[in-house]
Amino acid sequence: MRFQGQTEYDHKQPHPKTGVLLSNLGTPDAPDAVSLRRYLKEFLSDPRVVEIPRVVWWLILHLFILPFRSKRSAKLYAQVWTDAGSPLMDITQRQATALQQKLDAEFGQDTIPVVVAMRYGNPSIKGALEQLTQMNVRNIIVLPLYPQYCAVTTGSTFDAVSQALREYRWVPGLKFINGYHQHAGYINALCQSVKEYIDQHGMPDRLLFSYHGTPKRYLEQGDPYYCFCLQTTRLVVEQLGWQGDDADKVITSFQSRFGKAVWLQPYTDVTLKSLPEKGVKHVAVICPGFSADCLETLEEIEEENKEYFIQAGGEKYHYIPCLNDNPAHIDLMAALIKESL
Repeated sequence: MRFQGQTEYDHKQPHPKTGVLLSNLGTPDAPDAVSLRRYLKEFLSDPRVVEIPRVVWWLILHLFILPFRSKRSAKLYAQVWTDAGSPLMDITQRQATALQQKLDAEFGQDTIPVVVAMRYGNPSIKGALEQLTQMNVRNIIVLPLYPQYCAVTTGSTFDAVSQALREYRWVPGLKFINGYHQHAGYINALCQSVKEYIDQHGMPDRLLFSYHGTPKRYLEQGDPYYCFCLQTTRLVVEQLGWQGDDADKVITSFQSRFGKAVWLQPYTDVTLKSLPEKGVKHVAVICPGFSADCLETLEEIEEENKEYFIQAGGEKYHYIPCLNDNPAHIDLMAALIKESL
């Protein structure tokens, strides 16, 4: 093991800083098959993501998944790619800029630097940690932008941070925010989004809270993610003051399943296909588990699942965007940082 260290320490350096590592899942560098293959290989090789014996999974991944899914995923990414690049990367950078401005206004210019990292792809967590170290940051607050803790996302981020820091001779102080699914600022921001939708489009027949799915066995083996999702939905409904018929209009479901295993249910796509025959004609979908709009929200929810609902006989379908760089969302991030100082 070769350890990295600062060899020319200046004893007159200013007091070490606290910095923020703002992290999200990741995105390919470009919407093409080569970039997708590289990104998917890193993502799907993580044992947190796929809990299958490594030798067996290596064969499945390299012989069946990467050769075919890379091209298919590239076409989907091309549909949501913008002049600013990947929506997830663009939004996360805007979130970081807004958060930096808010922290600068309260604590002083460059007092608490904010750096973006992606769990998979670029910019890497290792590179972001190095960048913070070069800024004289010796205390790091890691904020993975996953409201509901899940081993697949939040736990994997911790793995990557700890793995990178294993090479450090001078390990920084570390505070790791492992979720905020019940935080008042988060719930208030979600409620604000729902109220704005209703003001513009009226009360839907059903409001669908769609979260990213995980295999059901993860829940059975102790992952709290499913329970945290249900808690978020309940807290939003309570904060809105909905009771009786209004509360009955709310459904929690799970999207983006993969493979043949049983995943968390009910499934979002199956639910949307079944609603029109029950007399449901107006549906709104919100995705509280995503802090920024990405392929799963912009293509799968806003486009693909809309088609399922309309083709089944639905009439009005709207996707309520993620909190993104909404001021209420930035306020929440700032609150999380201040609570960790």
